[in-house]
Amino acid sequence: MPVRSDEIKVGESRERVVVEDLKRTQIVQYAGASGDYNPLHTDHEFATGIAGYPGVFAHGMLTMGLTGRLLTDWFGRDSLLRFGVRFKAQVWPGDTLTATATVEEITTDEGGSLAELSVRTVRQDGTEVVSGTAAVRLEGVA
Repeated sequence: MPVRSDEIKVGESRERVVVEDLKRTQIVQYAGASGDYNPLHTDHEFATGIAGYPGVFAHGMLTMGLTGRLLTDWFGRDSLLRFGVRFKAQVWPGDTLTATATVEEITTDEGGSLAELSVRTVRQDGTEVVSGTAAVRLEGVA
């Protein structure tokens, strides 16, 4: 359900665990859904032996998509206008990710009220894996 402009304020924040104990199977499923079969994400021998990583890791866009669940659950899919992130660290099988979104500003344009948000996602050890921004359309006050 869309959020009304009188139901939200600057500084308000939401936090949510977006994945617990990420499974390698989920990473492979994402590869299939996205068509991105980069061996860094799907081939353990390549990731370790050739690329020098400790193992396969999640696609950045999988991490972004998981983070986006916080936004769409809070504001609704149709309200999301803009969402961009910077990938800051790998996400490994076994990781638990917690996303946080904070209202930084509420503005208006020709379409009505907007909430500008900061977004971040961290691993269970506190390492930030994603940081970014989003904008959502707010419903007018009835």
